[in-house]
Amino acid sequence: MITLYDYLPSRNAWKIRQLLAHLQRPYRSRIVSIFEGEGRREEYRRINPTGAVPAIELDDGRTLAESNAILDYLAQGTAYLPADAYGQAKVRQWLSFEQQYVEMTIGSLRYWTLTGKLPQRNPALVEAKRNGALKSLAILEREFGLRPFAAGEDYGIADIALYAYAGRAEDAGLDLAPYPQFRAWIARVQSQPGHLGEVHLYDIDPHSWKEL
Repeated sequence: MITLYDYLPSRNAWKIRQLLAHLQRPYRSRIVSIFEGEGRREEYRRINPTGAVPAIELDDGRTLAESNAILDYLAQGTAYLPADAYGQAKVRQWLSFEQQYVEMTIGSLRYWTLTGKLPQRNPALVEAKRNGALKSLAILEREFGLRPFAAGEDYGIADIALYAYAGRAEDAGLDLAPYPQFRAWIARVQSQPGHLGEVHLYDIDPHSWKEL
């Protein structure tokens, strides 16, 4: 049984919980108190060099970090990742897009907003993040007008990854009314059997006001 190093408000960690739920794969959960500095401790850095969550530890002691790499690993040989090389490459295209264009914009804005840190950020930086977020949403709106899911006709880990932050864009103060195709995709994701709809906000952690 794998061990998942988790932090409930993290949407990156949610990605792994979601895939494990779809796979009906049991796991042990180990909560990492990131705002109390647990991620900076040497014993955790041996599991994840960045000190972030999520990470997994396999039965044989090997570890793997970075949410999208973990998704890729866990989905091998399942319905959530195509079997052919091109199909897998298309999935990884969208995993890369999610990391560079969604998490870095929508994810940052959401985190700052929900933890009360937004007023402390440089206004020019906030505006740049917002413009980047709107650009990402426009790209997704166009793409979901062409096909039902990120990498093709079937739901998979690319959708899990994108939904984690893009699907919570309203938490970041972004209006989704102009994006009907994107909203329809959100509904398709939420209708998947085993979808984890519960959202853990940062206010469950009294230490989340601290800087990482």
